[in-house]
Amino acid sequence: MPKGTTRVDKRNSSGSYDADDIEVLEGLEAVRKRPGMYIGGTGSGGLTHLLWEIIDNGVDEASAGHAKLVDVIFHSDGSYEVADDGRGIPIEKKDGDITALEVVFTELHAGGKFGTGAYAASGGLHGVGASVVNALSTRLEVEVDRKGSTHKLEFFNQLAGHFGSGGRFTASHSLKKVGKVSSGRTGTRVRFWPDRDIFDQEANIDYEEVRERLGQVCFLVPGLKIRLSDKRKASKRTPEEFVSKGGLADYVEFLSGDTAPVTGLIRIEGSGEFTEKVPVDGKLTEVTRECQVDVALRWVNDYQTKVISFVNTIPTPDGGTHVAGFERSLTAAVNQAVAAADLRKLRKLKDDAKAQKEDVQEGLIAVVRAVFPEPQFRGQTKRELGTPELQKIVGAVARDGVKAWFDGVAKGSKKIHVKAILDKVSDAIVNRVSTKQALDNRRKAAQLGNSGLPDKLADCRLHPEGELLIVEGDSAAGPAKRARDSAWQAVLPLRGKVVNAGKGTKKAVLDNAEATALFTAIGAGSGPEFDLEARRYERLILLADADVDGSHIRCLVLTLIFHYMRPLLAGGHVYAAQPPTHAIIIGQEKEFVYSEDALDDRVLELAKKGRKYRVTRFKGLGEMDDDELLETTLDPASRVLRRITIEDAKAADKAFSVMMGAPVEPRKDFIIRNSQAYGHALDV
Repeated sequence: MPKGTTRVDKRNSSGSYDADDIEVLEGLEAVRKRPGMYIGGTGSGGLTHLLWEIIDNGVDEASAGHAKLVDVIFHSDGSYEVADDGRGIPIEKKDGDITALEVVFTELHAGGKFGTGAYAASGGLHGVGASVVNALSTRLEVEVDRKGSTHKLEFFNQLAGHFGSGGRFTASHSLKKVGKVSSGRTGTRVRFWPDRDIFDQEANIDYEEVRERLGQVCFLVPGLKIRLSDKRKASKRTPEEFVSKGGLADYVEFLSGDTAPVTGLIRIEGSGEFTEKVPVDGKLTEVTRECQVDVALRWVNDYQTKVISFVNTIPTPDGGTHVAGFERSLTAAVNQAVAAADLRKLRKLKDDAKAQKEDVQEGLIAVVRAVFPEPQFRGQTKRELGTPELQKIVGAVARDGVKAWFDGVAKGSKKIHVKAILDKVSDAIVNRVSTKQALDNRRKAAQLGNSGLPDKLADCRLHPEGELLIVEGDSAAGPAKRARDSAWQAVLPLRGKVVNAGKGTKKAVLDNAEATALFTAIGAGSGPEFDLEARRYERLILLADADVDGSHIRCLVLTLIFHYMRPLLAGGHVYAAQPPTHAIIIGQEKEFVYSEDALDDRVLELAKKGRKYRVTRFKGLGEMDDDELLETTLDPASRVLRRITIEDAKAADKAFSVMMGAPVEPRKDFIIRNSQAYGHALDV
């Protein structure tokens, strides 16, 4: 039996333990043996998935109109708790002595969502979700308020029962009444302790990630109040509440932030039907599904795109058929409006005057939601919708809604906004065409004998096994070039200002000398045309000073990579060097420290021992001699590198947008909320 799948030790429990128990445990054993099939993996994503399965159950109660409050708590003992004031999981006996409550937590596909009457549409998988959480936990306890009492059932290594006052576990199918409540009060509370033997050692549930998604949920279920509390000992966070009255409209307003709007809010709602064959009582039966479509969008004075999508209350970050339908219809409707307007600036482009998806979505903020029963997802973790019929249904609703807005017959449609969008899209078309022409000219120049590589690049001989050292300025480039191993280490100094790729147009990015130098040196293109296999280096290493200016440069470069060479991040090819902040000279020896805290600790230690020392501060990489730079930053045997992930780059992009933007309030709020982690967030 693999590690982490040990069954209950009968010596530590008493009570009934019969064939039914064995059968239940064997059913959950399949989950423990192959957790990736149910939660996507055993890393942080899989662990977080457990929490969301329980949260989704409470949110579904609210979506169905049966709950108004969901509480989420991070406990100091590593457990997580979710409570809602919904109807409460049924407590009646379902099969012999076993209650429906126990069945929900021990049998796959046993919950209310597999019937036809409990929920019209749902987010989690009652039965699957709850039982999977139990399967991957060492302990779980659930309390249900129903019929004037609080009923409690606990699970130890998936087996139902109760813990006594001395901590001894007794196996049992019976529920224990642990309190009285008013006759009209109902609700469910679940607390679980994940099995750390199942999950990766570094797996954790990120509080900020949960916080962000809970905020999303409130926009999906207007009127629902969600409370989030962090009771872990090291936490200084205060409890937070999330609630929205305006739904998706509020969400688009939130996503817009302080960016100047180009249009007002556009609301599109509609519905459609489709049929599909599903097994009913062992036979394939054709059923009719009704789908509600809800879209909110607007264009803002920006160049980036934000299209957020949901199925029921489930976020679909990888999109799917509903997003494909929306995007295709949006592009078609805009092209129809552009053609009808016969804009002068596009006439000379002739066949190139047709808008593409990226032209239409420049500065677009949209939230797309489809609500229907039994959605089909691609993969177990529900990141992408796969139900084919949704592309047609969402597409039809979006097409009619967008066309009505351009025709001026939709609520809130204004001619000045329509004209502004036509101008914005036509500018995007012109920029795209001119950018393509510039790239074509560069390729032709390269074919005529020019290598196309930047003059300032000190290249290596081994490709693509080598690494590109991206260095801040000429002062650090000199020592880096001398100290490197020229066989496999190339050096590219960034001398001028790197463009903010999160705000500039693609043309502005390609016109920026530093961005172009980086694209050319890597040799794999940029944007949608980026080809990871064509890269000239195995690793990109950012070398910047260990100060605020260095963090600034790193943020700019990471933002550029995030927006235009993202596969490098997804493939794990981007790193940040960790240069020391100080050198401590002790006699003939030299030690390096990498933070002010580490310096204080080491100095205090030396003082206690009565050792004499001298401290040298490095204000920049250019102040190191060749040997110091080699030892601390370039030599694989002694240097410290940090691999940069997509999430790191996304955080840097977000932090840079907030910290360098014009509005003061978002910056103030960001610093206050992230005061402890702020330096780390920038120093990626």
